Amino acid sequence: MARQIIHSDAAPAAIGTYSQAVRCGNTVYLSGQIALDARTMALNNASIEDEIHQVFRNLAAVAQAAGGALKDVAKLNVYLTDLTHFAKVNEIMAQYFSAPYPARAAVGVAALPKGARVEADGVMVLD
Repeated sequence: MARQIIHSDAAPAAIGTYSQAVRCGNTVYLSGQIALDARTMALNNASIEDEIHQVFRNLAAVAQAAGGALKDVAKLNVYLTDLTHFAKVNEIMAQYFSAPYPARAAVGVAALPKGARVEADGVMVLD
């Protein structure tokens, strides 16, 4: 099966040796997104809310470049450096996703790239 590399200028450029997403058939693997602003490549982290919104906007931009949308995400993984932000992630996630929600894991981690407090990746399935 051929792999298609997905890129969006509306999402931050990769900061390592990875692609923003890879499509294999009707499955798209969305790489982890932190709250980098695509235009400035600076972390949008004035507040945890700003950071969470930016993460979901970045994921949405890559999903759109792959021909889908956040509604097509079947599995979402969220990484938090402080699990006290779990409720805030749920609150903001509801602004980007509708029921039925994707399967999800939320994991506490010691650190994330660039000092981010939140990162999310996912698997999207297209029709």
